[in-house]
Amino acid sequence: MNGHLGQTVGYVRVSTTDQNPARQLEAIGQVDRLFTEKISARTTDRPQLQAMLAYVRAGDVVRVKSPDRLARSTTDLLTLVNQLKNNDVQIEFVDQPALNTDSPQGEFMLTILGAVAQLERATIRERQAEGIALAKQRGVYNRTPKLSPDQIELARQRIADGVPKTVIARDLNVSRQTLYTALASQGSYCR
Repeated sequence: MNGHLGQTVGYVRVSTTDQNPARQLEAIGQVDRLFTEKISARTTDRPQLQAMLAYVRAGDVVRVKSPDRLARSTTDLLTLVNQLKNNDVQIEFVDQPALNTDSPQGEFMLTILGAVAQLERATIRERQAEGIALAKQRGVYNRTPKLSPDQIELARQRIADGVPKTVIARDLNVSRQTLYTALASQGSYCR
């Protein structure tokens, strides 16, 4: 551990700048270092979260009020917990101590959560595929492409001119994924 004394590091996230973090701060109590996020993000790409992950060292404990403050999905939660555990950093959830990583019970609960999340993703994919297959049999699954061949050609020209795909997708009023699918001639854009 190179003489590093374990610190207690707090992480607080409020969804918007007008939300008050006081309840979370009171719940986590005194910490050696605090990271406070005022952002509503669906991913783990949050500046203070990334700063906290870069800051913590082996022997530290990250204290969070509840799992939903650390991650927005079970998958993200498990990824973050594993990342911290791999660096010998424990995680403590004040509201749900059964998920703390410093006990075999916490490890077990997180493993169960991971299995449930994996099953849920597989079930959703299976239902989607079954639904699409049934719709195709009935002849009602006929996705009309959101982009015309002319729009796709224009997008290709703009990409060649150096315009970012994000900008092009926004200008065409489609998601980036739709643009990528159209450019790759996949899905309903197959020729």
